[in-house]
Amino acid sequence: MHDRAELSGLDPVSGKALRVSFADGAITAVEPLPRNSVAPDIYLSPGLIDIQVNGYAGHDLNSGQVRVEDVVGLVDALRRVGTLVFMPTLVTASETSLLDRLSTIARARQMHDDLAHAMPRIHVEGPWIAREDGPRGAHPAEHIRPPDMAEFERWQRACGDIIGMVTLSPHHAEAPAATAALVARGVTVAIGHTSASDAQIDAVVRAGASLSTHLGNGIASTLPRHPNPIWTQLGDDRLRASLIADGFHLSPAVFRSMLRAKGQAGVVLVSDSAQPAGLPPGRYGGVGGTVELSAEGRLGIVGTEYLAGSGMNLAQCVARAITMGAVSLGEALSLATQNPGRLLGNRGRLDVGAAADLIAFRWVEGAATLEIKDVVANGRVVA
Repeated sequence: MHDRAELSGLDPVSGKALRVSFADGAITAVEPLPRNSVAPDIYLSPGLIDIQVNGYAGHDLNSGQVRVEDVVGLVDALRRVGTLVFMPTLVTASETSLLDRLSTIARARQMHDDLAHAMPRIHVEGPWIAREDGPRGAHPAEHIRPPDMAEFERWQRACGDIIGMVTLSPHHAEAPAATAALVARGVTVAIGHTSASDAQIDAVVRAGASLSTHLGNGIASTLPRHPNPIWTQLGDDRLRASLIADGFHLSPAVFRSMLRAKGQAGVVLVSDSAQPAGLPPGRYGGVGGTVELSAEGRLGIVGTEYLAGSGMNLAQCVARAITMGAVSLGEALSLATQNPGRLLGNRGRLDVGAAADLIAFRWVEGAATLEIKDVVANGRVVA
């Protein structure tokens, strides 16, 4: 750790030079600087916020026995690539396994103060999803089950009430009532891994569901032209959408179309990164079986057409969103800072009084990632 109380760089939106000062974990001043006082390709931004992280750089939240040191290592690895706040995401598993992983994350937060800041809430993606191949994705079929609020209460007891998001499929008869109950408890309900009908989707939206998890993925490989669950969610202004901009989950044309349909404020970029992301290309063990990470960054289940999460981090997804979506650096960053920050207590802002989660990075047009140079996490310089 180093003691420093300010960070400078270019504003990604205006291109003007800024100096951000901070103390006691909060931003204390945002001031203009002469344009030539900072390097022409060094930008300053709130730290990236990822609401869907399954693992990264060899650290896995979803297979085997998860240890406190795995959680600590994951936070450290993500910080190095600019993700300072994230939702640990637990996928479909037996209740015993979910309870163990939830309690381990909670224990890590209790043992390390800065981890509670980095992981304010947990995202449970499944087991209340669709069982069919395609919608199920890499989730294990044997552990898929209908929504059960008694089970949810056991999850919350295991982690100290820090579950902040649940992804479910509206096709379950129990989904509308469970959605209403979760929303009443302050939990964001997202639609995902589904084969639901228009009416089933509308029922959970009316009950309070407000997000589509990685829209366009976790769905059958072939669909009717219309209606289908993608069109239904895309056209519903009550739903925001999280999108994976790794170039494999969505084609550039689909990504652009979804971004235009939802609008800048209606999209959240997520990495959906899994344990092999950030590691060399090769084969690795995974939730859905053996997975293969290609040199290009595609992560898929060996012997199938299905993806197994993403092989990229959020900084890489931001850079790809720029080229895929024909959006500016500032617009792409807002999808990975301000927009997800609204789900976590209005994080991801470069304002006086906001949390001092900051990154300075190098970026040039066409770059494959944001090259992280400096990291301030909760007011502490960590890189």
